[in-house]
Amino acid sequence: MAKELLPNLYQIEIPLPGSPLGWVNSYVVKGSERNLIIDTGLNRRECLEAMLAGLDEIGADLKRSDFYITHLHADHFALAQTLFDENTTVYMNEPDKDYLENWENWETVAEFYTLNGFPRDEVDAAISNHPGQKYGSTRMPAMSGVKDGDIISCGDYRFTAVATPGHTPGHTCLYEPVSKYLLSGDHILMDITPNIGCWMEGTNPLKLYLESLEKVARMEVDLVLPGHRRLIKDCRGRIIELQHHHHERLMEVLSILESGPQTGYETASRMSWDIDCSSWAAFPVAQKWFATSEAIAHLQYLEGEGKIARGKREGVRQYLLA
Repeated sequence: MAKELLPNLYQIEIPLPGSPLGWVNSYVVKGSERNLIIDTGLNRRECLEAMLAGLDEIGADLKRSDFYITHLHADHFALAQTLFDENTTVYMNEPDKDYLENWENWETVAEFYTLNGFPRDEVDAAISNHPGQKYGSTRMPAMSGVKDGDIISCGDYRFTAVATPGHTPGHTCLYEPVSKYLLSGDHILMDITPNIGCWMEGTNPLKLYLESLEKVARMEVDLVLPGHRRLIKDCRGRIIELQHHHHERLMEVLSILESGPQTGYETASRMSWDIDCSSWAAFPVAQKWFATSEAIAHLQYLEGEGKIARGKREGVRQYLLA
């Protein structure tokens, strides 16, 4: 079902069966010549049916539609492979575009998790059930790279691209300066906190994310149109909540390391999580996967601040108080 938020700007909820996220918010801008679809859902039948039904409801011709993808995660991007044709423009930020175009396989990610203490059998199980593996793209559309400050026009709207790295290396929102709407992807969410995880070497995603929050806090935003859950009317208030959440997380990680060196996996097992499980052992492996990536992101942030250091034990990375 589609909902009109502004003249010729609609929201379509694309279901994510079996995911705690529930659905992806896809946004459609209708123009006289071309339409713009912002984020798509997974490459699966339920997503395709919801997208086509929503486009039909609002009278948006798929053959005259282009796509803007806020970031590389499969729940926002993968369905584009089924929807695009040779006349379609698919916009994506440069860093995420480069990552996808140079993607080889999951083994590098698996090795990174194993290095950080995640048992290899659980790594394999997590990857085999990962939505990006099961419902990701099997063919890559040609994409047009987007940089911070680029203008993307459709109909009566001129959106400004706002680079907000952190959730992914190049995550980029769209800002509509007249209505002061921010299409935030997964940068700012209500009810849940975006997963700020680390799955590769040489990055500091939490540092980037906190800097991106500060960047958006300086903007005039009257309404946030997020990639999941409900719309956000108090953008700065939600940013303050997210900043506080990560400050508390960092303090928790430092407290955990007071008992001695920990791997990323061990740190995650001792952190507090909003999940109905009696113990870490009872966590679904998919939730362990995301929890560990978030723990690593916080550990790497603290290492960058000089508050902790890293070492190794039997080939597995550990972190300890500096």
